[in-house]
Amino acid sequence: MQKMERIKIIGVDISVVDFNSAQKYLFDNFEEARGHYICAANVHTTVTAHENSNYREVQNNSFMTLPDGKPLSVVGKKRGKSSMGRVTGPDFLEEVLKRTENTEVRHYFYGTTQENLDSFISAVKKSYPNLKIVGVEPSVFRSLTVKEEDELLERISESQADFVWIALGAPRQEIFCNKLSSRSNAVWVAVGGAFNVISGVIPRAPQWMQDHGLEWFYRFMKEPRRLFKRYFVTNSKFLWYLFRDKGEK
Repeated sequence: MQKMERIKIIGVDISVVDFNSAQKYLFDNFEEARGHYICAANVHTTVTAHENSNYREVQNNSFMTLPDGKPLSVVGKKRGKSSMGRVTGPDFLEEVLKRTENTEVRHYFYGTTQENLDSFISAVKKSYPNLKIVGVEPSVFRSLTVKEEDELLERISESQADFVWIALGAPRQEIFCNKLSSRSNAVWVAVGGAFNVISGVIPRAPQWMQDHGLEWFYRFMKEPRRLFKRYFVTNSKFLWYLFRDKGEK
């Protein structure tokens, strides 16, 4: 297996990929990816990883850490990685579903609330009626006991899932994948709010805003109180850390 190229951004290893190359690398190396996990990194997760060495290790030990946030791919391009482009969690998930719909590949979905998960599964079945869904479970919104972890892994094993999609929110979901993925034969993917985006529970920004890296502003306008700290405080930290480490390669 050819090792995935990565670039270090404020101490976090981000994969040098775009949408197409990320999919190609995954499917070209699918058997090697089993028992490992994929992260979708943005400014929030990158700053969190920069400030927390344990979480940084989780991010850096992934099979791939996708540049979900536009600023990450922009930094990569400025550092000479011209092939780097944004790869969002929802887009990555939908493309995998599309590619595997008429195959024997099996999918297990874990996370969000039962109501939102029901909406997501309904949308998936409508768009990909031939997709093999072998497990669907909502989050319990707390840490699992050892017994619960063992039981979840047993259910995943019995389902013979090839993909386990985890939507718990960062940093919990990446830590969850790091802890459990190696005890399975599936590829685990931490996709954050992708379930809610695909189901329409969370509206996506217009394409032009996504293309110009303004999706964060669209979300902020929808939920200003909840997202103020994440987008303004965290973004300011990111710029400061980036300036401080501007010589980093």
